[in-house]
Amino acid sequence: MVDVVFVLLLFFMACAGQNIKEGFFEIGLPSSSAGSPDKISTPIVVDVDALGNVFVNGEQKSASAKDRELKSLEEFLKSAVKTSPDDPVIIRPNAEARHERVVDVLNVCRLAHVAKLSFG
Repeated sequence: MVDVVFVLLLFFMACAGQNIKEGFFEIGLPSSSAGSPDKISTPIVVDVDALGNVFVNGEQKSASAKDRELKSLEEFLKSAVKTSPDDPVIIRPNAEARHERVVDVLNVCRLAHVAKLSFG
């Protein structure tokens, strides 16, 4: 009899800890009227090939593979961020590209104040 009471006591003690009040998050969900339909963000695709050349939407933006500063890429990204800051920048490195070159592109994106950045 004492064992049954002890098991019941343990059961009620374990269930008492589960009385947690659930909180609600107030999250503003996007609606169809949130964005303007005429403004569609177009991604800026930055490709890094195996030799270290950098291309933006198919146009070469590096003078050579040894060009670490990538000034033409920086100027392009700065002007693109000024005109439309919501456009995402997608970096697509080649599988054979050096990591150092990808870091160079990331540094240029930081200098150009790119807000939306991803890898493709």
